Amino acid sequence: MGHREDLLEGAKQCLLDKGYARTTARDIVAASGTNLASIGYHYGSKEALLNQAFLALTEEWGNAVGPALQEDAEPLPADPYARFEAVWGKVIDSFEVSRKVWKLQLEVVTRLETDEALREVIKGPQEEGRSGLAEAFLGMDATADPEKARVAGMLTQALMAGVMIQQMTDPETAPTAKDLTDGLRVFMERGPEEGA
Repeated sequence: MGHREDLLEGAKQCLLDKGYARTTARDIVAASGTNLASIGYHYGSKEALLNQAFLALTEEWGNAVGPALQEDAEPLPADPYARFEAVWGKVIDSFEVSRKVWKLQLEVVTRLETDEALREVIKGPQEEGRSGLAEAFLGMDATADPEKARVAGMLTQALMAGVMIQQMTDPETAPTAKDLTDGLRVFMERGPEEGA
């Protein structure tokens, strides 16, 4: 690996260990075995390097978790509710190994209000990620029906963020896959007369 790749790997490790706010250029240099001048030369700034490292981490997470949601040795159920529960069970089971990435994502959300560069960097990948979520969770081909994949991905992204925040807040009362499925059933089956 060259300095550029070493810096990216070091920055990824720093983000997972320390987060955005606490990572310094010297931390990255120590983790990568490079020098301070390399950051400016290869990335322009520490912030640009951290932004690229964040994107790389989320892409790696998606590449690791996405295939795990697809059919493996055990085919997913045909019933949509049973499939929903099976897939969400896998997502929730993956939380512990993904905890550092989720913690980092929550920090990133708090930075978006004041960090225009970070917001711009993640816009495109966020849209791509939604299509990936639709594919991973529903087996959808985003190219066959981009609009359906877009809205399904948005809903999945919203659910995922909410579930993971609850997991981080209180794992004992966080929703299980069955809780989510039962809640979806109530939501979908509640008739207008019940709301009157």
